[in-house]
Amino acid sequence: MRILLIEDDEDVAALVQTGMAEAGHEVIHADTGEAGLALAETGSFDVMIFDRQLPGGVDGANVLQTLRAAAVATPVLFLSGLGGLQAWMKGLDAGGDDYIVKPFTLADLRQRVEALHARFTTENAAGLNH
Repeated sequence: MRILLIEDDEDVAALVQTGMAEAGHEVIHADTGEAGLALAETGSFDVMIFDRQLPGGVDGANVLQTLRAAAVATPVLFLSGLGGLQAWMKGLDAGGDDYIVKPFTLADLRQRVEALHARFTTENAAGLNH
């Protein structure tokens, strides 16, 4: 599986990259919303993982809103330090498919990413995604 990770914390990014690589997945990393948006628009990814809070003027929710407006249906999981109902709702309202609050476990992240991919692949095969 090919995964786009937009995460500005280098330690978190390294942990995700290592953990997902151990599970056989390729992770392409961007550390800003702008760089991540450029990769998302030009690359082909199975799942995308976005931090909600990113440096600069483009946060994870902004990136996702732009992608959804461009009809990019790739599943997105938010991995964020922003907890609570309001933050979770903003992520899902932006078009997110799942939300994990930091700190997190690699096992939880892997399982959720793989479940998103499986569901998205099944829906595409059945013609349910547009």
